[in-house]
Amino acid sequence: MTEDELEKTIKELQEKIEQDEEKTYSKIVIKEYRNPTNFGILEHPDADGTIKGPCGDTMKITIKIKNGKIKDARFWTDGCGATIACGNMLTKMIKRKKPSEALEISQDDLIKKLNGLPKEHSHCAKLTLITLNKALEKHIERK
Repeated sequence: MTEDELEKTIKELQEKIEQDEEKTYSKIVIKEYRNPTNFGILEHPDADGTIKGPCGDTMKITIKIKNGKIKDARFWTDGCGATIACGNMLTKMIKRKKPSEALEISQDDLIKKLNGLPKEHSHCAKLTLITLNKALEKHIERK
């Protein structure tokens, strides 16, 4: 196989993967996991939590709080695209909220904000919310 043939095969495979993703996930989910804006770990966070879900994905959320509101939030995961999308969307949703308001976000709220998730990936939203709850509960306990 020549280099040109290899590049053509790779391009065709990538296009097939993208077509399959578009059949499975909403445009918002695809956007969030292809270009996550909050991926990473904050140094010296005010709140943090890490959970390994039953599916094997690990989620970590770190949060900075200033004047009683969430100033910044980041997530890290070794999980699938749906887990990345959930982490990114949730960290967007909690910014500028009080910790108590962030704790009120439900799995349904997160899934609606993503314009849906396939049923077999709804556990990704649950993992993300459990991780957020762990981080904020630890922060509240310290206060």
